[in-house]
Amino acid sequence: MESRSPEETRRLAVALSPLLRPGDVLSLGGDLGAGKTTFVQGLAVGLGILERVTSPSFVLLKEYLGGRYPLIHMDVYRLERMQEVVDLGYDEFLDPSHIVVVEWGDMVEPLLPKEHLSIQMSYGAADSRREIVMQPRGFQWEMRMQKVRVLIEELFSVDRDDLFSSPGDSPPASPPGTGSGHPLDPPPQEML
Repeated sequence: MESRSPEETRRLAVALSPLLRPGDVLSLGGDLGAGKTTFVQGLAVGLGILERVTSPSFVLLKEYLGGRYPLIHMDVYRLERMQEVVDLGYDEFLDPSHIVVVEWGDMVEPLLPKEHLSIQMSYGAADSRREIVMQPRGFQWEMRMQKVRVLIEELFSVDRDDLFSSPGDSPPASPPGTGSGHPLDPPPQEML
């Protein structure tokens, strides 16, 4: 699927959040600066977390409480070996009462539980566009992906016919500032 802006990336994550359960692990991978933290910001909004979500690149891990479920946000980019992740007590952070998101999770794939959702993000055709590929790992996530697709299609049905189009297709143009009225949409721009 393609996201046309950081706001749409957040909205994709908000759409996913109702399907998350305690103990879920999401692995975010892909290009540097492709929107992994932006995606986590959307998850936090969808979970009802009011705290501002920032990248844990330098602190490696942040925990957010106060939402429907607690959220652990890890970033393993700066770690050079998988053993460093193990030494940090990674397995202790896989708390069954939390939702865990691991940025650069593809770097530690062998440490992830068999049941998880892998999300790859890469730059799209234009600067603000991102290609986002969700790959379920395990039976439970395969079953939930049917619901994920329906939620995402419903979320973008008002102004997005191209959400699940193949790469290279040109999306229809839409007037600036138009949106579905979703809380994460930018405010409409005034027309002069």
